[in-house]
Amino acid sequence: MKLYYSPGACSLSPHIVLREAGLPFALEKVDLKTKRMAGEADFNRINPKGYVPALQFDDGSVLTEGAAIVQWVADEVPAKHLVPPAGTMERYRVIEWLGFISTELHKNFSPLFNPATPDAVRDTQLATLAKRIGYVEQHITGPYLTGTHFTVVDAYLFTVLSWAKYVKLDLAPYAGVNALLARIAARPAVQEALKAEGLA
Repeated sequence: MKLYYSPGACSLSPHIVLREAGLPFALEKVDLKTKRMAGEADFNRINPKGYVPALQFDDGSVLTEGAAIVQWVADEVPAKHLVPPAGTMERYRVIEWLGFISTELHKNFSPLFNPATPDAVRDTQLATLAKRIGYVEQHITGPYLTGTHFTVVDAYLFTVLSWAKYVKLDLAPYAGVNALLARIAARPAVQEALKAEGLA
């Protein structure tokens, strides 16, 4: 398998999950501005959507969208408990969090990386993010977001909230979130992924 990624982008989430799963994979770095890869290959041929992550299988087929990729990876290694079993309410809680992180956190960060975003919009986005992170703070249910096991939602939350420092979003008021992020950061697979992407 090959994971197409950009350092520190949302592709860090499936990168972490692949390492947690212990599955063999290769990394292919993508320049998101030019849509080029090593050797000047056009990433749009791999993913016409033009963004990472994309996971290419040995048969050449490609799976996109981080939430889908991490669930597929986790289902390949059920003994790792990266997602609860299909059909359980615990599984639906994980899916619920994946949706929340994707729509309420990830997408609210996006305009903050665009230098053309007006200050008024930027202020609105930051206020919305603060409210959403406050929600996370109140709903951590154990050592990890959904309980005692590290799951795919922890990898995604860690990835998205790592962007706070780039957009001047202060996470200091969220003691529970900071403790959670520290636990996630300390995991060997997370450290390996950060190192591989040149982030640690």
